[in-house]
Amino acid sequence: MTSSELWTRETADRYDAEEAENSSPAALEPALDFLAELAGNGRALEFAIGTGRVGVPLRQRGVPVTGIELSEPMAAVLRRKADEETLPVVIGDMATTAVPGEFTLVYLVYNTIGNLLTQDEQVACFENAARHLAPGGRFVIELTVPPLRFLPPGQTAVPFDVSERHLGFDTFDLVEQTLVSHHFTRDGDDGRYRRRTCRQRYAWPAELDLMARIAGLDLEHRVEDWDGTPFGPDSAKHISVWRKPVV
Repeated sequence: MTSSELWTRETADRYDAEEAENSSPAALEPALDFLAELAGNGRALEFAIGTGRVGVPLRQRGVPVTGIELSEPMAAVLRRKADEETLPVVIGDMATTAVPGEFTLVYLVYNTIGNLLTQDEQVACFENAARHLAPGGRFVIELTVPPLRFLPPGQTAVPFDVSERHLGFDTFDLVEQTLVSHHFTRDGDDGRYRRRTCRQRYAWPAELDLMARIAGLDLEHRVEDWDGTPFGPDSAKHISVWRKPVV
């Protein structure tokens, strides 16, 4: 078992409603276009597939998708959308769990590699992706660039969402290279807020490239978003694609 925090039934049951904006066609279509093109006529494997926010509509596009998911409650929510024959899911962690067959695409979206709280586990995740990839296959990660330049001396918190129904900010441990995301979500109209926290390990693009090299993967390209905006010094996140060499 890895160091990933386990998502509970309560969190799983709320997840789709809380991520409704990120699950809209406008938000998902560019990601689905990107991933479907890389999958081609092959199979796709999603690490940490969760409730199927990406995997289910990708399967509906005709891409055979298999998932690995640590949280049984999250996988149970996915099962309401697709049966096991349509979209197989293996319960386990993304750093060590193996599924049968080879894939042209392995992908990991929405900052989820940060759920692995040590560098060794993140390296193991890259190695696990490489083991599942056919020669020429790609590993894709979507990840935020650590916003440390917004931290003046002595400050440890950076807000990422301040809206009517939600307050979100990250607190950073610069020694351990970890962060805690704090979410205060308005629960109903009576003024109450529900608090949730999530701990992650942040990593820079260059660090991920080294992990990929350890796993025998080569950086193919990196863009800022699913629309293909060029990645640059002001990019807040990146979509990175590494390729398994054809021997």
